[in-house]
Amino acid sequence: MTSIKHIFAAACLLVASAASAATWSLDSCVSYAISHNISVQSRMLQEENGRLSVTEAKDRFLPTIGGYGSQSFSFGRGLTAANTYANRNTSSFSVGANLSLPVFQGLAGVRRLDYAKASLKALLEQTEAAKDDVTLNVITQYLQALYAGELLQVARERLRISSAELDRRQSLLEAGKIPELDIYEARSQVSQDELNLVNCTNDSIIALLDLAQLLNLPDTDGFAIEPLADSEMPLLSPEEVWANASERNHALRAGRLEAEAADKNVSLAKTGYIPTLSFSAGVGTNYYRTSGFENETFGQQMRHNFAKQIGFSLSVPIFDAFSTRNSVRRAHVQAHNTRLQLDDSRQRLYKAIVQAYTQAKAAHKKRDAAEVAVESSRAAFEAMKVKFDNGRATPTEYEKTRSDYTTSLAEAVQAKYEAILRARILLFYNK
Repeated sequence: MTSIKHIFAAACLLVASAASAATWSLDSCVSYAISHNISVQSRMLQEENGRLSVTEAKDRFLPTIGGYGSQSFSFGRGLTAANTYANRNTSSFSVGANLSLPVFQGLAGVRRLDYAKASLKALLEQTEAAKDDVTLNVITQYLQALYAGELLQVARERLRISSAELDRRQSLLEAGKIPELDIYEARSQVSQDELNLVNCTNDSIIALLDLAQLLNLPDTDGFAIEPLADSEMPLLSPEEVWANASERNHALRAGRLEAEAADKNVSLAKTGYIPTLSFSAGVGTNYYRTSGFENETFGQQMRHNFAKQIGFSLSVPIFDAFSTRNSVRRAHVQAHNTRLQLDDSRQRLYKAIVQAYTQAKAAHKKRDAAEVAVESSRAAFEAMKVKFDNGRATPTEYEKTRSDYTTSLAEAVQAKYEAILRARILLFYNK
């Protein structure tokens, strides 16, 4: 008994410290979770990578310019102009610049840019879909924490009733109106309710901790949440929700954009069959010196040896060991797989909407029935309490009606949050 009281006291201190801190609303939890979620941050980095891919595709239309310079020395015997060998020391220096401009890339540049843009759009939608997943998880855990908190209140009410009954029986025992066995039964019930309260307190603390960890809070001390406004939420039909979700759902939109990008990737792979044409130009000069001969000065040679060149290069693919063919086939497979994933996402979303509607409808009925059950069990308990106080009911009958009443309270709490959760899921998919 003493250890249970110690545990209960420590748990109450934890709950009290949480209640004294600034509370978080559902919207603030969602906003914080989205901005600190690792998956969302990873998706944002992939977005940045997609933007770089678009920039890179645009840059492929630009010319490339490069400069060069070289210096070399040669020592020892070498072949002369008279076709004899002699010892000669030579040195040479050259410098210049080259330009290369793609004139026609077989449409690869245009299609690569289209593919990069389509992929970026898909990445943007994937980021929004990741945010949606975080939002739904936070809503679910937020309601779970509220549910655990209300169960804690039910456990407190149960302990209050049993403690009051223990005090009443103690007075009756002192007056000699009941046997001592009734006191033992009441104490046993108080001990059970104290243990249940400790368990419910721990469940409430753990639910809050799970929510805080879902938010990636650096410090969970003093974390507490606000109750939701007790308002009737509309129960949308699955057809209405599906009509809106099929157009607005970010996961489906990302899937459709991925399918479009996959088609553009097929077109990009087919450019391997198309010839390419490029333009090149260059300028350069050099200086050459051989020992034993009269050589022009460095400046003279640099002027006299200055040269310019331009040219066009046409590349026609004839046989590339089936490399392009295999790339096209691989791109087709990827496009087909992307559409299969899109169909699977559609089916899973529709199933989730129908399931949420069915569960929400059942939860609303259960909530209404639970409210009636609470009123009925409360009236039965109050009537039984009067009878028991007047000695016209047994302790077993009293305990049964008390247990029925507190059980109906817990079931009403469960039905209430089940109805709220399912209705919010429908609203979430309908946005």
